[in-house]
Amino acid sequence: MIVPAIITNIWQTFVGPYLRDIIRRLWPLMVGTVIGIWLNADMLTGPYARYGTIALGVLLVIYAIIGLNKFTFHVARRNEGWVGGIVGVVTGLVSAATGVQVIPSMPFMQAIGMEKDELVQALGVFFTVATVALAFNLTASGLLTAATALPGTVALAAAFAGMFIGQAVRARMQPEAFRRWFLRAMILLGLYLVGSTFYHIHRA
Repeated sequence: MIVPAIITNIWQTFVGPYLRDIIRRLWPLMVGTVIGIWLNADMLTGPYARYGTIALGVLLVIYAIIGLNKFTFHVARRNEGWVGGIVGVVTGLVSAATGVQVIPSMPFMQAIGMEKDELVQALGVFFTVATVALAFNLTASGLLTAATALPGTVALAAAFAGMFIGQAVRARMQPEAFRRWFLRAMILLGLYLVGSTFYHIHRA
């Protein structure tokens, strides 16, 4: 996951004109996330890691259902800094336990009023920072080694193919349709995480 995530998010970071404004608005979120990942460094490899994955899947489904029902939050511009810092720490704690950084960072970025293209570039910037921080955790725990190079290369090729397809779809899709399909994908991802984790627990 780490190798394709870093490469594709770096690519996404520089595709768009919003980079300076994104850094200025989201630096508290990114700093908080790095701190949260560092504080919870042992959770991804600890004995309770599988339960964090179940919790994440449930959160993704809840978040997507709320989004599909258009229940939205709003964060005033003057409050973006301190709210972003808190959201970042929570995101980092969740990421360190699950490897995924969309909760609650994604609702926050939507709550501050980012448009579709700006949001996509902001996700690239944010996920690059968060994934690099997570990579340090995995390297320190001995999980990110030369043995993962071949699977990482295969995943990288698939990720680039997905990026090309996704960019083509996004350019032709209306913002509301883009939002609906994204949230539906979150539901599927959440259900997959919960189902696959329960399956492995039962088999163990």
